[in-house]
Amino acid sequence: MSCHAAGGGATATAERRTGAPFVAIVGNPNVGKSTLFNALTGAHQRVGNWPGKTVSVAQGDWRTASGRRLRLADLPGSYSLLPDSPDEALVRDVLTAPAGERPDAVVFALDAANPARNLYLLSQILDTDIPLVVALTMTDVAARRGAPPGPEALARELALPVVAVGGRSGTGLELLAEAVGDALAPAAPPHGRTSAWVAGSPVAAELAALAAEAGGRTPHPARWLAVSLLCGEEPPEVPAELAERARAAADRLAATADGSGTEGGGTEGAGAEGAGAEGGGTEGAGSDTDAELLVAEARYAWAHAVIERAAPRPAGARPTLTDRVDRLLLSRGFGIPFFLAVMWGVFQATTVLAKPLQDGLGAFVSGPVSGGADRLLEAVHAPGWLTGLLVDGLINGVGQLLTFVPLMIIMFLLLALLEDSGYFARAAFVADRLMRTLRLPGRAFLPLVVGFGCNVPALAGTRILNRRSHRLLVGLLIPYMSCTARLAVYVMIADVFFGSNSGTVVFFLYVASVLLVIVMGLILRPLLFKDMKEEPLVLELPPYRLPTVRVTGAQVWQKLTAFLRTAGGIIVATAAAVWLLMAVPAGAGHGGFGKVDVEQSVFGAVTRGTASLVAPAGFGDWHATAALGTGLIAKEGVISTLAQTYSAEEGGDPRLTARLHATFEESSGGHQRAAALAFLVFILAYTPCMATLAAQRAEIGTRLTVIGFGIQLAAAWLLAVGVFQIARLMW
Repeated sequence: MSCHAAGGGATATAERRTGAPFVAIVGNPNVGKSTLFNALTGAHQRVGNWPGKTVSVAQGDWRTASGRRLRLADLPGSYSLLPDSPDEALVRDVLTAPAGERPDAVVFALDAANPARNLYLLSQILDTDIPLVVALTMTDVAARRGAPPGPEALARELALPVVAVGGRSGTGLELLAEAVGDALAPAAPPHGRTSAWVAGSPVAAELAALAAEAGGRTPHPARWLAVSLLCGEEPPEVPAELAERARAAADRLAATADGSGTEGGGTEGAGAEGAGAEGGGTEGAGSDTDAELLVAEARYAWAHAVIERAAPRPAGARPTLTDRVDRLLLSRGFGIPFFLAVMWGVFQATTVLAKPLQDGLGAFVSGPVSGGADRLLEAVHAPGWLTGLLVDGLINGVGQLLTFVPLMIIMFLLLALLEDSGYFARAAFVADRLMRTLRLPGRAFLPLVVGFGCNVPALAGTRILNRRSHRLLVGLLIPYMSCTARLAVYVMIADVFFGSNSGTVVFFLYVASVLLVIVMGLILRPLLFKDMKEEPLVLELPPYRLPTVRVTGAQVWQKLTAFLRTAGGIIVATAAAVWLLMAVPAGAGHGGFGKVDVEQSVFGAVTRGTASLVAPAGFGDWHATAALGTGLIAKEGVISTLAQTYSAEEGGDPRLTARLHATFEESSGGHQRAAALAFLVFILAYTPCMATLAAQRAEIGTRLTVIGFGIQLAAAWLLAVGVFQIARLMW
């Protein structure tokens, strides 16, 4: 069975039976693929792991103006079909699957502002013989940089349909649909230059012979298989004699390279296609590397020739606005302070703008909603336990979380604006020097930044890293990044105890999370990854651009609904479970079911027993440890549990704010702000949630997940105790 047969063949075949052709969007990273995918699919999309793989792929329905439905997949950004990472391996597997399982057509996103590098990957896709349409993106950026390659000129040189599109503006999408429809037509001619890149190259004759012999003998595309074998790759289901012929051909090419002085040249090609060889370099690497180098040189020579004929670059082109801005924002002295200032502004704006809306929603939930539900249940003579479950459990618990929806909207909006403007990609370059202290490449900062949103997709994002040791270390560090679920807790506690300074406190916690990543990385790397090697940073930077309402709104809506779907189900289940434990008496003489005092319930007994463990941190109260316990399931549970445990108690101030002040004042011996800060630091450092643990186990294995879990709990306790003991001397 081929790699892809297990991964997505069955799904593709099933879709084909429904009459919906399968079209894949392919291209380098940061060329506008995802923007184009969002524009084509609108709301008809979903994100999930590719069947049989652990790589997340966005898929959706593309409904054309003619009413036709196409199944569209936005494959991960890739530089080569000779993969260096799991993401690139998935792209390779999908495009080289057996004939009945690979895509019916490919839309190749070609960046008009950087076409030569993009054409390298295009030359590899041409070898798969899949019907191909080129979507020319970033034409506005290319126009500002000089004479962009026009679609007509590129179509002439490539012998492929080329359509200029604007995913953000929606231009060219109908023309793209027509071109894809023509490519899918049964009578459509095959694309015309499948071997153009190899013409005139020393590898041409060897490739032609290998492709002719491979045709019909394996399920893979013949020309792609011939190139892969010649470059030292050996896909499954390859006859032994064919692999042996490929090695002999590579030896002949090596002798040619030695005799002509080719070996060691062509650094540009070696830097891309040859990146899959550990350690890099060609000296002493063997004949397959010589053949690989010759293939890479031929591809790049073809790419540059196409661009020279389609759009000769004007002499003396002036630097663009993006180039001038990057000189400042990517500089050593200004880059990191600017990034920190931007993030402080985001958190300050979030807390200031969201507070009035949160207060209004909180008053609405605790007033009309809770009161109305209470009166309604009383009118229908509902039993006391049902009133307690619905009002004290679900409404107060879930309602407290819903008050943070305005905060989430503002946070997601600000982060989407930064992402859509092109600034976030610069963070990887700014952080490159910082990451190198951990012997990690700058691109490792990208999944870490994603962790600010959610740790689960951040863990999946480690697949962009080439080396396994890098993926494992970053997978251990991501849980220390403060996700949006933690943000809700930060904002609530900071607002209660720090008032107008809450935004600065939240910013401090995010800076502390980055510092914690660095410190834990410095500790874990020599202990677990002694032989970790560095690698250079290779990353495409998108141009700066003005965010659009449609793209930004779609991102905010997608993230908000995903958060509410995940958090909503978890919180309802957690609130119901917590109420049930609070309704069961811990022993005889404490009342009946639903009539027991909270502290005398099973829930109260368990959490009282654990309170002493965190007493040195100043928050040794059962309300706090109860919240931390449910926070192991999901951090959103911290808020609902605090609201639920206080609302279920008899007497006292009904306001959650006043109850928190009283609790922390007593548990800290009069140093409530120091205890609150220690509580926040504990929330920052200990295990994010069960979903993160599951994602960690899938990415780095059970052993490292268990080690990471233990280290996080120990670090959280030590940091919280240290923060409280120092802060109480100041407050």
